[in-house]
Amino acid sequence: MEDRRAYDTDLTDAEWNRLEPLVPAPKPGGRPPKHTRREIVNGICYAIRSGGAWKLLPHDLPPWRTVYHYFWSWRRQGIWEHIHDTVREWVRQAAGRENQPSGAVLDSQSVRTSEQGGARGYDGAKRLCGRKRHLLVDTLGLVLLVMVTAAHVQDRDGARTLLSILATQFRRLRVIWADGAYAGTLPTWILGLRKWGKVRLEIVRKAKGQRGFAVVPWRWIVERTFAWLGRYRRLKSDYERLPETTEAIIHIAMIRLMVRRLAG
Repeated sequence: MEDRRAYDTDLTDAEWNRLEPLVPAPKPGGRPPKHTRREIVNGICYAIRSGGAWKLLPHDLPPWRTVYHYFWSWRRQGIWEHIHDTVREWVRQAAGRENQPSGAVLDSQSVRTSEQGGARGYDGAKRLCGRKRHLLVDTLGLVLLVMVTAAHVQDRDGARTLLSILATQFRRLRVIWADGAYAGTLPTWILGLRKWGKVRLEIVRKAKGQRGFAVVPWRWIVERTFAWLGRYRRLKSDYERLPETTEAIIHIAMIRLMVRRLAG
């Protein structure tokens, strides 16, 4: 970045100082790397925020094949998820919260897909063909769990797969708020996930007779998170062949947002 003008998507010095300890360092031995880790992360952030194809990265950033290689490799290794979860704990600590939440909000979002292929389906409620993003967020709006499926997967079915991990993780979690799409047998199923420290699902419904827009308690938190993700144009539609790639992009978008918050 020393030899070029900075882009708005570049990490500042304060942001990089926060993130650098979590980014894998170059392997010892062999020839020195041609591009710094910071510039590679800048290239990834540029692609995700701008929404352009990887091949359309500006020429003053590292070559697109290099940038994409590290994005793909770190996804396969689980690096993005690890960085995301670590930074989320830092943000919660900075806000005076415990590392793990006691309350969370559940919802899903359907988006259209491109001609790239991969898993897809038709969401009759939203009348679109594409994929569905299932999110569990804490009360700060930070992502706890994310899963991408074909759009025809029902919210309750997606929630069962997404929340099955609660049997062994997020042991402090006690209550999850969700809308009426998650009513039925799901609350009973969630109660049976653990023998101790049980989690209950509370359905938050609109006020009786409500017309037009109104803020619904708790549910607005996850809607705000979807709005945050919508700022990253790569997520306005789903251009990826693999749902796991979209999940990694969601993690990176949240990493970028949280690091910026930490750096002030």
